[in-house]
Amino acid sequence: MPGFAQTKDFSKDLFAQYDHYKETAITNRRFKHKDLVPLIQKLPFEKQVAGKSFEGRDLYEIKMGSGKTRVLLWSQMHGDEPTATMALLDIFRFFQSENDGFDALRQSILTNTTLYFVPMLNPDGAERYQRRTATEIDMNRDALRFQTPEGALLKKLQDELKPEFSFNLHDKNTRYSAGRSGKQATVSFLATSYDYDRNWNPARTKAMQVICQMSETLQGFIPGHLGRWNDEHEPRAFGDNIAKWGSSLILIESGGYKDDTEKQFIRKLNFVAILTGLQAIAEQSYTHYTLATYEALPNNDRYLYDLLVRNAEFDYHGKIVVKDIAIDLIEKNIRNATSFTIKSVIEDMGDLSTFWGIKEIDATGLRVRPLADFPEIIKTYALSKEDIKDKELNLDEKANFVLARGKEVKYVIVNGQIK
Repeated sequence: MPGFAQTKDFSKDLFAQYDHYKETAITNRRFKHKDLVPLIQKLPFEKQVAGKSFEGRDLYEIKMGSGKTRVLLWSQMHGDEPTATMALLDIFRFFQSENDGFDALRQSILTNTTLYFVPMLNPDGAERYQRRTATEIDMNRDALRFQTPEGALLKKLQDELKPEFSFNLHDKNTRYSAGRSGKQATVSFLATSYDYDRNWNPARTKAMQVICQMSETLQGFIPGHLGRWNDEHEPRAFGDNIAKWGSSLILIESGGYKDDTEKQFIRKLNFVAILTGLQAIAEQSYTHYTLATYEALPNNDRYLYDLLVRNAEFDYHGKIVVKDIAIDLIEKNIRNATSFTIKSVIEDMGDLSTFWGIKEIDATGLRVRPLADFPEIIKTYALSKEDIKDKELNLDEKANFVLARGKEVKYVIVNGQIK
């Protein structure tokens, strides 16, 4: 065991100085393999093309450190889950720096661990900004058949490296809440189960303990916005199988945070969390954490909508009915999946008092009216015939309406967004 009298907590300084390490060449979630490769190729670390995707894109493995404990980290096995890939680029820049107050941290990690990184494991999916591979397979359900070359590579690396710890880095739906609350689960963790009974062996216990240290750190930056992913066993998933194969598997799921559409703040949180986890592994500072601390993390739940309008009045032929309106905003890829448009969907109406909105409107005393009733609004916002065609609000349709008190317009909602 390394001879550290007391582990120094670098997390606040890492958070404060993050901008020094941020890879500014990529600040948009829909970056592609061609954007990533030049950044990897110029790294001064040991690196190799470990394999190729189905469509022939190079899959890189980057190695650093010389320590006894092997750690394997991979990102973006789902092509539309890029947050951790961006954070890994920042971490690469961090490990190239010196004389910045973190030399002791870098030395601790690199002398006690050997790190293997595979950023963007699914570049074909990233090209389309979609979850699945080019062959429409969910790679994270391919840990038994290995029909994807990318999944087969991950298995090969596990077999060859036999990492003591593995980091499985994902994104998730931004509407997950931290338990039964109105707070987004910005980051969720899981010490993945290796069997249906969700038993605890030494490897899973170590993953749980490292997670406790990472979550304790992030609580200082996003209190109440952390969650624990469902540990129901999925026998086809890589995380579950890697845990079964003996590695301490740490799942990090990046969710949403208000006004962080491109996930740049959550990228920063990943940067701090991963380095905190690597320090904990290097210095074995995690061993005092208990299962009770881990289980105190609230479950990842679904109690959020993008917009929740509360207590709106609907006029049904002279009879007033009060309803809440839940609206989600769905991204649709455009321009070869380099950008997106928004399509709103009315998900539910009625009594939604047990749910929350990432954004909310208190519409008490306000009447729902169609956009077509307000010619001045149509002109102001240059609305199309498509925008104003709906006279009523219906489930599973676009959200276009006005909230008014008499003739006074209080809110204009176009395509689910407050104007």
